[in-house]
Amino acid sequence: MSLTIRAQTPVYGGYVIARDNGIIFTKGTIPGELVEVSIDEKKKDYSVASVINILEPSPFRINPPCPVFGICGGCQLQFISYERQVSMKEEILLDSLQRIGEIEIQLMPALTDRDYHYRHRGQFKVSSNGEPGFYKEGTREVVPIDECPLMVEEINYILKKIRGIYLSGIKEIHLIHGDTTAALVKGKLSSEEAEKTLSDMGVSGLCFENGESIGKDYIRLDLNGLQYTITPWSFFQSHWRLNIKVVNLVLNELSPLDGKNVLDLYAGAGNFSLPVARYAGEVIAVEENTYAVEDGQRNARINGIKNCMFIKATAEKYRARGYFDIVVLDPPRPGLTSEIVRKVLEISPQKIVYISCNPSTLARDLKKLKEKYEIDSVRMIDFFPNTYHVESIAFLHLK
Repeated sequence: MSLTIRAQTPVYGGYVIARDNGIIFTKGTIPGELVEVSIDEKKKDYSVASVINILEPSPFRINPPCPVFGICGGCQLQFISYERQVSMKEEILLDSLQRIGEIEIQLMPALTDRDYHYRHRGQFKVSSNGEPGFYKEGTREVVPIDECPLMVEEINYILKKIRGIYLSGIKEIHLIHGDTTAALVKGKLSSEEAEKTLSDMGVSGLCFENGESIGKDYIRLDLNGLQYTITPWSFFQSHWRLNIKVVNLVLNELSPLDGKNVLDLYAGAGNFSLPVARYAGEVIAVEENTYAVEDGQRNARINGIKNCMFIKATAEKYRARGYFDIVVLDPPRPGLTSEIVRKVLEISPQKIVYISCNPSTLARDLKKLKEKYEIDSVRMIDFFPNTYHVESIAFLHLK
């Protein structure tokens, strides 16, 4: 069955809502377009539809540059001009804040940078034929690729070299690039095969799931004048140019930091902790990933930073001792647990910085924090152009 509908409101996940005897979630449309769709799935309260034909295209519709767009599941928005992608994500963020958080606020201007060739990290699946690529959306079928337009050129160069190697026993490859390129391989590989793969791929180091590595297992990036080292086992923000802008924003908003005590929960390898520690009194960086803690400790050591202590613990299990002037929160997609919200409210820092990768959980958590805090500003950060991901940053102060 096909329907003609007018696409209306963007929502998280790459969908646009339309209404025709109920709510219809469609992918591949832009608000304002008149489209013909087929219903793929009918639920009690809504339907999910696929676009068959664009009857009235949006002026923001463009030709996606990637030859496997629509087949590969990595991107969702390449057919939309970048300016409109940003404004759609801002609409989604604002709607979440109003609807879930009951927060009426005007967003600050979005933080953006490159929309292509921005990723310093790629996670590639390997097909049964030994070809790297990404999963087709909703499946475990690997779509082989020669290059990815979101990756920095150095990763695409390695990717092309990998295409010429038969990757026997490897199921997944993570590539990270800084001063060099390092790889994490998942799957079965003998030490002899590993040595050969390392030399054939042209990477500086090869890491394995069991924590072992050969060659140089970390890369080096510049973080506001600091040497920031990271291994493929740790998370780091792949849109590095934009990450530097975000770190600068945090430093500017928190200034002056002289003598301030800072608690950084979900600290990773010190992306915020280390730049803040250059100006603050004492910084406690709490992180549960062992490799990230080791990376953070190395980063503090090589930069001569002695007032930043890395603690391996979950945010829930960490017991705050003493007073903190500032708390930095950068949780995963599920947001803050009720326990963490209680902990932050008990600490009652003068300022909170909340970096979010999910507008719904951000809105939910800000609603809870509102009982003691005023929200100074919220803005969208487009860390993942051409995808549906919506990241943001909020600054709060104690009432």
